[in-house]
Amino acid sequence: MSQSTLWLSVMRETVSGYRRMIDGIVEQLTDEELFARPAAEINSVAIILRHLGGNLRSRWTDFLTTDGEKPDRNRDSEFTEWEGDRESLMEYFEQGWRSLESALQTIDEESVGDTIYIRGEPHSIAQALMRSITHIAYHVGQMAIIARMVHHGQWRWLTIAPGASAAHNERTWGTPGSRAIFTKGDDGH
Repeated sequence: MSQSTLWLSVMRETVSGYRRMIDGIVEQLTDEELFARPAAEINSVAIILRHLGGNLRSRWTDFLTTDGEKPDRNRDSEFTEWEGDRESLMEYFEQGWRSLESALQTIDEESVGDTIYIRGEPHSIAQALMRSITHIAYHVGQMAIIARMVHHGQWRWLTIAPGASAAHNERTWGTPGSRAIFTKGDDGH
């Protein structure tokens, strides 16, 4: 396996892992909690999902032939309250996520060095992927903290729960499950 092929495999796995974490956050929240702001100047989980959906749709739709900042994107509106319901928000987010996943399926070891543009700035596809993944990671962390702040009731940990490291290591040592709770085939239940 070439280094580029290995790298792409790791990128796809990383994107899948963050999606499992997003799903793990959202499924624990009631509709009220999903849209709740823990303070006036702090976004809700819903707002962050809206922003990620808009960002990913813009960046990865027709990414080989158009700039990653599409003319129809209104980034500022992504940080306003969602007017619809949970289902319509999740569909909006899913459109953006599918754009990223679709792009990941078209990228191969020959194309990772190809140049694409984001706001007129040239990026290799590898750079653009890293930019998106670090952006996702940043917002997943925010969502996890915000969700914990607005959630009522018991929380199912997305990472190893405090006091559970030894048991986790014993159960998962030497397997992909050792990396996190939400690895493939281990949903943390």
